[in-house]
Amino acid sequence: MTHNTELAPPKRAGFAHLRAAAGYSIGGLKRLAKEAAFRQEALAGAGLVVAYAVMEVTAAIRLSAQVLLLLLIAMEAVNTAIEEIIDRISPEVSDTGKHAKDLGSPSSA
Repeated sequence: MTHNTELAPPKRAGFAHLRAAAGYSIGGLKRLAKEAAFRQEALAGAGLVVAYAVMEVTAAIRLSAQVLLLLLIAMEAVNTAIEEIIDRISPEVSDTGKHAKDLGSPSSA
């Protein structure tokens, strides 16, 4: 498979690279926000923050919960990316596509 580098955007450095990366991250979050699982996980995380504040949970437990929530959201983003790629490569229903999507799911990890 050959790559057409004429269509690729030029590589950026310094602050321009940082700004472009931030734009890509915002775009990814916008796409992720369309996923029901992400919205449910974000809502559960917000509920957990409120519950921990009411219960006066230690800072170590709060930090642990936040790290785990961020890991879950990261896995959801990876799963969404896998699903997008599988749908692009193989739009028809196939066992291989189903297996790839199932294996990328955070609940199967």
